[in-house]
Amino acid sequence: MLETELFALLEHTADAAYTVTDVGEICSWNSAAERVFGYPASEVLRRNIDDVFEARDGLGTDALAGGLDAATRRWDGGSGGIANFDLEVRLRSGDRMWVNVSTIVFDNRRTGHRLFVRMVRDITHRRRKEELFDRMQDVARQAVSLTDDASDQAPVDSLSEQERRILKLFAEGGNPAALARKLRISAQPLRNDLHHVNPKLPRHNRLE
Repeated sequence: MLETELFALLEHTADAAYTVTDVGEICSWNSAAERVFGYPASEVLRRNIDDVFEARDGLGTDALAGGLDAATRRWDGGSGGIANFDLEVRLRSGDRMWVNVSTIVFDNRRTGHRLFVRMVRDITHRRRKEELFDRMQDVARQAVSLTDDASDQAPVDSLSEQERRILKLFAEGGNPAALARKLRISAQPLRNDLHHVNPKLPRHNRLE
């Protein structure tokens, strides 16, 4: 397959897709990438992907988005390929968005030229849910601590054994579906228990 044929093929995917060289130079940028990131192809071709994206990882530190260095760091020896990874990237508007990136290595045997094909999906909603869940776990841990030692806290209504059990399971990292299975109840009773917990603690809303 020629590189021109590869670029044409990538125009037929709904995923944002682009290709970079081993030093991160952008060689193709499909229509879906234009829609997702806001950059027309004419603005990014021949630029370095790291300059365009100014990517950050889950710790908020600078991360490589493309090229051989990025591929080498994420190489999965077990599968013999490059593991997918999450990045927070900059859009043309200046906003930032979380994406998951998959990679296909394309070696042109005719020219000896290697390209990295990046397939990108918007995961902003998933990341926000994960962040909210992490916050909920932190609050659950604090609530359990509060009810275990209330000597220096404002008085609160006592929690039932079931309510304490639910908070402890949340604090240990359980998600709602797993909690419901472990407690052998359906989702609705679990929601009811959480609703009853709220007024018993010094919190102002369900999220807290």
